[in-house]
Amino acid sequence: MTTTPRAPERKLHRAWIVAGVAFVAILGAAGFRATPGVLITPLQEEFGWSRGTISLAVSVNLMLYGLTAPFAAALMDRFGMRRVVTYALLLVAAGSGFTILMNAPWQLILCWGVLVGLGTGSMALVFAATLTERWFVRHRGLVTGVLTAGGATGQLVFLPVLAHLAADRGWRSAAVTVTVAALAVVPLVWFLLRDRPEEVGTTALGADPAAPRVVRPARAGGAAAHALGVLWSAARTRPFWLLAGGFAICGMSTNGLVGTHFIPAAHDHGMAAPTAAGLLALVGIFDVVGTVASGWLSDRVDSRILLGAYYGLRGLSLMALPSLFGATAEPSMLVFIIFYGLDWVATVPPTVALCRQIYGPDGAVVFGWVFASHQVGAAIAAVAAGVTRDHFGAYDLAWYVAGFLCLAAAVMSIVITRKSITGKSTTGESTTEEQASLKA
Repeated sequence: MTTTPRAPERKLHRAWIVAGVAFVAILGAAGFRATPGVLITPLQEEFGWSRGTISLAVSVNLMLYGLTAPFAAALMDRFGMRRVVTYALLLVAAGSGFTILMNAPWQLILCWGVLVGLGTGSMALVFAATLTERWFVRHRGLVTGVLTAGGATGQLVFLPVLAHLAADRGWRSAAVTVTVAALAVVPLVWFLLRDRPEEVGTTALGADPAAPRVVRPARAGGAAAHALGVLWSAARTRPFWLLAGGFAICGMSTNGLVGTHFIPAAHDHGMAAPTAAGLLALVGIFDVVGTVASGWLSDRVDSRILLGAYYGLRGLSLMALPSLFGATAEPSMLVFIIFYGLDWVATVPPTVALCRQIYGPDGAVVFGWVFASHQVGAAIAAVAAGVTRDHFGAYDLAWYVAGFLCLAAAVMSIVITRKSITGKSTTGESTTEEQASLKA
């Protein structure tokens, strides 16, 4: 009697579990960072602080959210993703929780600006770039898109809930909700996230198990020296400044302007804050689609062309926005929300891809610095738009300037020269997995 041999069972690769945990952490980080947008009006009404003053705290948050990123990438390289993300969540919980005790603007800056900024910055998109570099050879662009979309999903989950809490039970209940949510993610990260495939006896998804592994030696001077060394090397190349400049404008036109001031701008035109928050949540819904699609496209289409299209279309839509505001969400505003949502952070996958292609194994840290420029731009826009509103009584000038800058970013992206895309690191190293991904 003969028996038919059973086909070997195919198990879910551990990379997908790690990516799922990262998705939850990034989702939370985006929601935590976006919360000040629903608090501007309640804080102004309770304490009498100007929008410019409150926007300063948001600006500090955005600045640290970005400037922390390259150092967080280096810290993850030295101490591991699990430790860094766990401590970051605890920092967010502390910063948000202490805000319920504040009674002066400097306390808002310290809690929501410094503590939450540092915490969310350590879970920023550089976390996604680090994870995909370690755990994925195949599907890198797609997974980067999905993890990036986690940021949009964070808005989708948190903004409407927090807006209703702030309106019905006061802004303190929203701050406490963020604290509880951050603490709830800690066990998930600690027990399920792993730093490298070798820790669980496997290889990156799509990697050849028989291929020789290139282990990069530890650098003297620690994580900070590594991050600054990579910056020094990358800053001497023209593509770095084009990527950083374009991404700074990206931050101005998304987190800094729309993410921070859309709700109060809509409120100026008679729209209820929960309704405006719901529109931003719709941006999050469509951003999931747009960012995942962008990740898929970045595996197949020249990333420079993608960036040029994204920035150009965003600029045109921002120039049309001032005429769309009203007391209710008219069809024209819904069209803008859908269009802007598809384009919100679709810029991330092709930017990550270009950093990896140009700077090789140092690509994640380089992206950290590029992302820092994104948040510097966001911080400038958050304060500038608040001051514009205080001075002129309207946000119109801020929307028009942002639209013009996006058109400039489109040009900056397209002129990155093809010969710059070499697949080498800033130190001249290259890995077998990196070469395989470039060929794919």
